[in-house]
This record gives sequence, structure tokens and C-alpha cells, in this order.
Amino acid sequence: MARYNGPKTKISRIFGEPILGNGKWLTKNSNPPGQHGAARKRKSLGEYALQLREKQKAKYTYGVLERQFRNTFEEAARLKGVTGENLIKLLEARLDNTVFRLGIAPSRPAARQLVSHKHITVNGEVVNIPSFQLKAGDKVGFKEKSENNTSLTSQIRGKNPKFSWLDWNDTEKTGTFITYPDRESVPENIKEQLIVELYSK
Repeated sequence: MARYNGPKTKISRIFGEPILGNGKWLTKNSNPPGQHGAARKRKSLGEYALQLREKQKAKYTYGVLERQFRNTFEEAARLKGVTGENLIKLLEARLDNTVFRLGIAPSRPAARQLVSHKHITVNGEVVNIPSFQLKAGDKVGFKEKSENNTSLTSQIRGKNPKFSWLDWNDTEKTGTFITYPDRESVPENIKEQLIVELYSK
């Protein structure tokens, strides 16, 4: 299964944000990667470079490679409403992202692994496709055998209250995808309009 396996801190240093991991190394070395770091004279980025940079940030943040990201964008363009907002909604509705948002896994890569290793169910059925698109009312939880695995359940930290489009039942250890989120509710620092402009060229 294709996914990014390269250095995470390097990617965070490119964007100056902890988009992969907790970003603890950014305080120690926040210079851009490369031999000369901040000493290198860098020209201000042009329009295309800014658009490409924003697309790359979104891809790394959600753990999606180019072809899948393009397909998601094309699906967002077919939906009614603002294409950029639709793109963010579809990315947020991915199963691996929802497992992460529910607090079942500490990171998106960890959530992706839980899904691909068949630990996660949707409406009681095992789903091992990280890009699986959830719909309003879908219930996400552990399969019965995995629910008794303390090494998995001990990582559950519970849903952040600000994610209002999700609901978490701590007793049953299940989460519900209530609806697609509003763009204002998604905390990711992504300028989706630049991505739309890039793909519209």
C-alpha cells in the first residue's frame, strides 16, 4: 500500500509547521532543510510555487499520494458547493482521519495502520481501506477481538470536544460520524483555494 515513509521532521521544517508528528524538533531547528539552511538567499515564492506548496501540505497532512488526491479533488469538484471546502470535507470523512480525530489512534499514520490491519469496523463490518468515505450516521469502532486487546485500547484518548461533527461513546468505545464538518471547524492550516487555482490551470 503506497504511503509516505520519508523523514517527517524534514517535511515539517519545509512548511514551518508540525504537520507530521508533534513538531518538538521545530523549536530546536526551525530552519528550512538543506545544506545552507536559513543562510541561503531565497527568492519570494511565485504564484505557482505557493499553490503547489499548499497542495503538498494538504497531501502530507492527510497522508494521501498524488493520484488519490487528484481523484478526491475531482470528486469535490462534482459536488454542489465550494470546491475547496468540499475537498476538505472529503478528506476529513476518510476513515483513517476519522479514527485519528476520534482519539482512537495518536496520529494519522497510526490510524491508517489500525484500519489496514483490520482492527476497525464501520457499522459492525470490518473495513480495511483507509480512504473509505464515511457518511452521516456511520458508526466506527473496534472489531470484537481487537476491543479486548489492551495494547490497542490503551491508546484511546477520547475525542477533542471541538470536533463537533463527531460523537464518541466512551462506554461502548464507538464513535459516530454525525455529518460533514464546516470548513471553519477544521483546524488544519490549509488554504484550499490555492489548491483549486492550481488544478484549474
